[in-house]
Amino acid sequence: MKDQDSIFFKNFSILLGALVGLTIILIVVGYLVHNSLFAGKETVTDRNAIEQALEPVAKVNTGEVIEESSDGGDNTADTQTNNNQAEVQVAGAFDGSLDGAMIYQNVCFACHATGAANAPKLEATAWTDRMEKGVDGLVTSAINGLGAMPPKGGRPDLTDEQMKAVVEFMVKDFQ
Repeated sequence: MKDQDSIFFKNFSILLGALVGLTIILIVVGYLVHNSLFAGKETVTDRNAIEQALEPVAKVNTGEVIEESSDGGDNTADTQTNNNQAEVQVAGAFDGSLDGAMIYQNVCFACHATGAANAPKLEATAWTDRMEKGVDGLVTSAINGLGAMPPKGGRPDLTDEQMKAVVEFMVKDFQ
């Protein structure tokens, strides 16, 4: 039995040594082939493709305009006028649309249709006490946030005019 074990370990050691040797040979051959194919070639195009693939799909509108400079970098321009330059207007979300119904369906519906976090549904009983503030008070609350509702319903890219349009849409039947 001892002879069988020693023969097995001897053969296993030879096989293991051969596999390690083969692995080292494949690594060296791969390294040499790679260097001969890409010797002196800059992979800038590959890097640019990777950078483009890693760019975010969308950007948040923070009220600033990003302008592409001639050298390929980004220059951030403030929206206020400086040195008699023309004022830059930044459109709000949904291309600045003032369609209250459309904005409600895309932003407000999730909470106000279900009553999530005690958001008032579009029912007269839910708005009775709130209507005492008037539309301007409700617009201010919607812009600044109230209770569990974040400012502007969690969409900071909405303009104050868009928020007013949404509030007017929501309360039009309760005035």
